[in-house]
Amino acid sequence: MNVFRTMASLVIVLLMTGCADFRTVSEGEPWPDRPSGLTPALEQLYVEAAAAYQGVKGVDGYADIWIKTPEREQRVYSTIQLNRSEDMRIIVSAGIFGWPVADMLFRNDSLFVHDMLNNRLLTGKNTPDNMEKILGLRSDYTFLAESLAGIVSVEHPVRAVTSVRTGYDKVSYSIATDFGSRELLVDPLTRRIEAVRMYDRSGVLRVSASFSGFVSYRTDGQTFHLPRNIELVFTSGRADGNGPHEMVVEYDERSVFSRPVDIRYRVPERAKIIDLDRVGLLPWM
Repeated sequence: MNVFRTMASLVIVLLMTGCADFRTVSEGEPWPDRPSGLTPALEQLYVEAAAAYQGVKGVDGYADIWIKTPEREQRVYSTIQLNRSEDMRIIVSAGIFGWPVADMLFRNDSLFVHDMLNNRLLTGKNTPDNMEKILGLRSDYTFLAESLAGIVSVEHPVRAVTSVRTGYDKVSYSIATDFGSRELLVDPLTRRIEAVRMYDRSGVLRVSASFSGFVSYRTDGQTFHLPRNIELVFTSGRADGNGPHEMVVEYDERSVFSRPVDIRYRVPERAKIIDLDRVGLLPWM
């Protein structure tokens, strides 16, 4: 019960942000529907789009985040720091004064959530179940972390493309994966990935992500274009009800680096440690 009292007090502060101008995922634009062969030009487009973020190693920014599940709606203000393939830190602030109320560190194998109001530290394994408890989205860590930063990793070579479609001034590529298939929506003019869809082996859509409002960043002689607006939808939630789990991210400020950022997370002194793996859905979500 102490865990739930702690997190309940945290949600009260988080709710101070209010529900005004609450944002949800938009309908989005139609995807291409005309089958096409993988021509040399479309091969080159895929290669360029897939390589767009290879030089990005670190991201540091400030964003508004809206989370909607079948059970809850939540808006938070967050500082997001990410080192690709490594750690991510999110500091959650609430209220009109922007007081920090939660400090989270995500690693590939573990995670830490510091309830700053009560000096309690929740720790556990970095699993999809625990990600849902904290952020409302049941996802593997790498995909969610990079999506929050506005990055799309494409590890499959062009020979992995199984089909191509064109239409509505866009191109979509379908790729076979170990878990089903993945589709990428690419703008052939800007050479940017604007959306991602992930299907399970039964062909059921499980994850969709869309990116818009691209901003240019210059670092170490390289230029990168990252989206200001990010929309995520997951349909594989467990703890917080069946149905879509949504997240909308809008960056106010962001810096992009070709090197890792300095993430300085300190384990709070004299904090009561709680095993997150043994806790159910947290009240703040």
